[in-house]
Amino acid sequence: MTNQGQNAWLTATPAGPAVLVTVAIVEGSVPREAGAHMLVTAHGQADTIGGGHLELCALEVARAMLHEATGAASSPNPAPAVAARMQRYALGPTLGQCCGGVVHLAFEFVDAALAQVLQMLRGLQQTLHTDSWRLSALDGPASSVLLAADGALLAGPAEILPQLPVFDAARSTQVLRDSAGRRWLADAVLAPRAHLLLFGAGHVGTALIRMLGELPCTVSWIDEREAMFPAELPANVRIEASDVPEALVASAPAGASYLVMTHSHALDQRLSAAILAREQVGWFGLIGSHTKRVQFERRMAARGVAAERLAAMVCPIGLPGISSKLPAVIAASVCAQLLMVWQAQYAEPR
Repeated sequence: MTNQGQNAWLTATPAGPAVLVTVAIVEGSVPREAGAHMLVTAHGQADTIGGGHLELCALEVARAMLHEATGAASSPNPAPAVAARMQRYALGPTLGQCCGGVVHLAFEFVDAALAQVLQMLRGLQQTLHTDSWRLSALDGPASSVLLAADGALLAGPAEILPQLPVFDAARSTQVLRDSAGRRWLADAVLAPRAHLLLFGAGHVGTALIRMLGELPCTVSWIDEREAMFPAELPANVRIEASDVPEALVASAPAGASYLVMTHSHALDQRLSAAILAREQVGWFGLIGSHTKRVQFERRMAARGVAAERLAAMVCPIGLPGISSKLPAVIAASVCAQLLMVWQAQYAEPR
């Protein structure tokens, strides 16, 4: 099991026992942020907590827990369930890594209760816009629950709710103590904030989808030609085969990004007019040359589109200095451009 895609730790379905490793606390310069995960089995892993010596040490701890669980299961007098644990790694002094910060990793054996929570989380990820919080005990008997963003119980035993510490929903993953001093991992599993409407299922659009499937975003992929869509899609992509794709602009979430690259300049123009006519557009990119931009600007200005709205239209798309017309190169350039836009728009919780 080796999978490094977006939320691979969550979408992986290991055949055997597994340990979930979570970056619980970070101090200073570290490879990954709090809330990064890695799911470890005896012979593989899904996702990464940053690679290097830190990840090697984490794999050793996780596989020692798996060995412990295997031994307990085969013993005539089974031991208690493998307990969760948390370990501190000073990256410079302990591991010789140059970043030099400190990482606290939580290790949880995936027992039946945690497996139920992860299964529920997989279902929630299919809705694409659902935030939730996973709380797991790091001391004492294993306990796991899943809470909705409003605090409603989604999975796990209701009787432990009074024991749970109060967590700060404005922050990312955190470690807290309850009134009895027991430590809990409050793990934020947040839906991506960035949403893209991608119009066009041609070569560049298809190349973009392959890359966007690895990124923290959700995508509505829209084209009139249903046969153009591939049979398999990344989990964060939804297709819309519509004869009136302009209608989907009005129903898009506020602040969404738009990328227009259809097979028809006439359709591109209709979509551009619809996007420029609506409020709360996060970003709008149109594939094409400087000549195409000038033509579209003239036509839409004649129809009364304000100059400041036209100025916000990005055309040509992609990062300056990248001139290749290869679909994969265009896709990589546009993905980098979108990441820069989204990073500025959506600050990560701390």
